[in-house]
Amino acid sequence: MKIVVTEFIWPGALDRLRAAGEVVQADDLWRRTEELRAQVADADALIVRNQTQVTRDLLAAAPRLQVVGRLGVGLDNLDLAAARERGVPVVFARAANATTVAEYVCAAMLTVARRLTDATTSVKVGQWDRQGFTGIELAGRTLGIVGIGDIGARIARRAQAFGMAILASDPQVTANTFAVAEFGVELVDLDTLLARSHFVTLHVPLLPATSQLVNAERLARMRPDAWLINTARGGVVDETALHAALVAGQPAGAVLDVRAQEPPPSGDPLAALPNVILTPHIAGLSAESGVRTARAVVDDVLRVLHGEAPLNPVG
Repeated sequence: MKIVVTEFIWPGALDRLRAAGEVVQADDLWRRTEELRAQVADADALIVRNQTQVTRDLLAAAPRLQVVGRLGVGLDNLDLAAARERGVPVVFARAANATTVAEYVCAAMLTVARRLTDATTSVKVGQWDRQGFTGIELAGRTLGIVGIGDIGARIARRAQAFGMAILASDPQVTANTFAVAEFGVELVDLDTLLARSHFVTLHVPLLPATSQLVNAERLARMRPDAWLINTARGGVVDETALHAALVAGQPAGAVLDVRAQEPPPSGDPLAALPNVILTPHIAGLSAESGVRTARAVVDDVLRVLHGEAPLNPVG
């Protein structure tokens, strides 16, 4: 069997794959499109992260392909319809990085509430402004979770421990859904969530229905002291509208781990704003989640190659 891995993967998982057959792996293989097409021509399995575009054409170039593994949970870089037409199952790392993302969101809220980055910069230049960096508590604030699935549920649990009021907007859940029932979550519509929340965190896939879900009209509904946190996909937010809103002072700021274009182009206007915290798509990355993700996907890829049913197929 031949297995092609187009991006970084935990080394221990590579050893498992090599025990099963020939492995072609390079962190930047996704960039070399012609080489990638040549490698998948006789591949039995393809394993990718979010940079590799698994298009209809790429699938057509891989007549032997039996399975595609996605090292993560976002699926917007895969042509799922084309895979289904080919009868090629797609497996992914369901919930493997959910705890890591939830902790990132908590870290983002605490960084904003206690102004840690600004205070650090101030102290390093010789200042000692205790009054100027008096922060706020998360206790008593309201957190709005847009999409309360595996990640959102973990965030709700942690926010409950902080003493926050928790709102959620998700058309696929009900009052009896575990996270809603057990973690004190109030289900509301999106506009209500935006109007009431001090922090709004996004956890929806990028689909036609969610593209630029947070647009100028919805940003205008947010509180002037609210912060937007996006660890979902950059395309869920209208970045031009967000820039204009942040310059105008409503909402108060944004923490963006994902962008519409990654990496963003030089001269990124959002990077110039003092009320924006930017990170390079790392919310789901930790030493632990990397191992869990790789194990889950590799196990399922090998199950398919051995004629067994995967545990985490894309529905």
